[in-house]
Amino acid sequence: MMHLPKDYLDDLLVRMTHHSCAIENNTITLSETVSILLYQMIPGKVSVREFYELENHRIAFNYIIESINQELTISLIHDVHSLLMDRLDHEKGHFKSHENVIVGATFPTASPKETPLLMEQWLLNLNNRIQKAKSSDDIILSICSSHIAFERIHPYKDGNGRTGRLIMMHLLLKNRVVPLVILKDQKHKYFQFLDKQDTEGFTVYATENINKDRQRYNAFLNSLSKE
Repeated sequence: MMHLPKDYLDDLLVRMTHHSCAIENNTITLSETVSILLYQMIPGKVSVREFYELENHRIAFNYIIESINQELTISLIHDVHSLLMDRLDHEKGHFKSHENVIVGATFPTASPKETPLLMEQWLLNLNNRIQKAKSSDDIILSICSSHIAFERIHPYKDGNGRTGRLIMMHLLLKNRVVPLVILKDQKHKYFQFLDKQDTEGFTVYATENINKDRQRYNAFLNSLSKE
């Protein structure tokens, strides 16, 4: 397991929460996110729903950190979704019961009937690929490919993007790779990777950003060693 200093985790929590929620159109700013998550101060203009989106993400993020050494299972994925959608969706922690559509996407999502089997197959394929991976590059490729497949299945009524991005974090950390933070201003590029099933492009993008975040992670480690 990677050593995860508290300051690094706080930094990762704020950035993951802000950008992942902003990709889903949450309007709370980065500085407001810091106030809410690290100092428990809620700006007056923040809506109840947007506050719960951030607060739920904090709880789900901490659950991921606590579960790093656990194998990824459908049950764990349901738990993450349930935490993310608490007080927001009555179907939290359960696969979708009705058809859903990704706004602007050119592909159909899986039907409710086929979703459970597709997710079992998805998990089996993911685990097989990771077990056969010979390098961190192979790990990143496998996780990027699985993320695209997860989002195209779109197994939940709502919260699929946030759930999928936290699952990526779990998988990367479990395999000793620094997490990928997808920035909100790169939302269009990210959605194109999903829409076109561009695993190669997404993997290149992810690798570049993970390398940048690895430098950030090392800076936190260096500052810790100097204390």
